[in-house]
Amino acid sequence: MRVSAKADYAIRALVELAAAGAGPVKGERVAEAQEIPIRFLENILVDLRKAGLVASQRGMDGGYWLAQPAAEITLAQVIRAVDGPLASVRGRRSEELAYEGAAVPLQEVWIAVRASLRRVLDAVTLADIVSGRLPDVVSALTADADAWQPR
Repeated sequence: MRVSAKADYAIRALVELAAAGAGPVKGERVAEAQEIPIRFLENILVDLRKAGLVASQRGMDGGYWLAQPAAEITLAQVIRAVDGPLASVRGRRSEELAYEGAAVPLQEVWIAVRASLRRVLDAVTLADIVSGRLPDVVSALTADADAWQPR
């Protein structure tokens, strides 16, 4: 899986909003705190607002805040809001693919990849990130020394 800059920035922006608590937070403050280019962040926040993850208010006292509790927003939801499906092959969903001959089992491999991504990304919420307490599924995977090896 390749995590796009857009997805990384979106998650970091929402974590910043979650850490800030209630009330509007200026986009400039989020951009500065997370070192995200402001123009890019503004476009991301539009996508997040359309997905119902962020609310906003214009004006002097305006800004952005989470539209749902941080404990209810998963990393998977954020990624889907800005990038679409978690895993796709040539821009198509795994269940839509059809292979012939010896490659027939490949569809199951792509579905398993998607399922493994979901197992982690649907388990981790913004509140988990803010609190620094990640779900057991993440801790178990990162406890394996092999997980830290670049390949």
